[in-house]
Order: sequence, then C-alpha cells, then structure tokens
Amino acid sequence: MSPNENLIKIFEYALQQEETGKAFFQNSLQRMGVGAAISAFKRLIQEEEHHILFIQEILKGLKMGNPIELSTGKSGTLEPTHYFDERAKSEFLQQCLEGSMVPEVTIFNTAWLIEKDLSEFYEKASKRAEGKPKEALQMLSAWEKKHERFFREFRDKFSETYSNMPWGG
Repeated sequence: MSPNENLIKIFEYALQQEETGKAFFQNSLQRMGVGAAISAFKRLIQEEEHHILFIQEILKGLKMGNPIELSTGKSGTLEPTHYFDERAKSEFLQQCLEGSMVPEVTIFNTAWLIEKDLSEFYEKASKRAEGKPKEALQMLSAWEKKHERFFREFRDKFSETYSNMPWGG
C-alpha cells in the first residue's frame, strides 16, 4: 500500500469519527434542558463541521494524488471558542445540580470520552507521520484536546459534587 493510500485510510477514519461526534452532539441537543448547554453544543457542532471540512479538503487532495496543503481553504485555522463564560458555566452547573439533570451529566461524560479518544488517535497517528500530514494531525489533536478539556472540567465537577453530597438522615 502506498503512503498516500495509508494517509487516505487514516483521514477517512478521522472523518468518520468527526461525523460520529457531530451526530452525537446534534442528538444530544434534544436531551438538553439548559439554554447555556444548548448554546455550547451548537458551537461545538459548528467546530465539528469545521473539522469535517478540513479533513474533506485533505482527502480530496490525497485522492487526486496531491500532497496535503494546510493553507488552502477556510478550514486551515480555528479560532479558540469559549463555550461558556464563567457566569454561564457557574449557572449551568448550579441548574444541573438543582434540577438533578442527570442526562446532561451523562452527555458531558460521553462527549468527554469521544473527544478524548479522538485527540489520542490524532496524537498517536501524528507520531508516525512526517511533514504536512504530521502538521494536519497535530492540528486536529490540538482542536480535540480543547474539546476534551472543556468536557473533562464538567465531568470532574459533576463527579466531585455528586460524590461529596451529604447522605440523608
């Protein structure tokens, strides 16, 4: 198998995973009960769409026999997103705890696992790549790590809060 064929398989897998993540976020919107969480997930969906376009551009070039070009198209850069400001984050956590919004807790935990797995995949793949493929995979890993940190923060706060709740009596 040629190096381009291997890269095509890697990026096809990545595309499938990004599409799966986007679908998860879209389906999760229906279970969200808090406006701030809905807004955050909508921004995440937009970022996943950006990742998908980035990978599709890479795949298009690879399938035509071209090397990876990172500066083409509008998907070459990604501005950092702040899904919640500090006040919205605090309000969201409080609403989840007061309303016992376990579905949101489960969604955030599952989303963290999805993003963690994907960032680890990109990181591992980048270690075996060179040149522009390595750069592209490192960019994708960095983007997913931002998502991973976002969800891990909520997962950890929910876990800490629920595990430290006073027992009745």
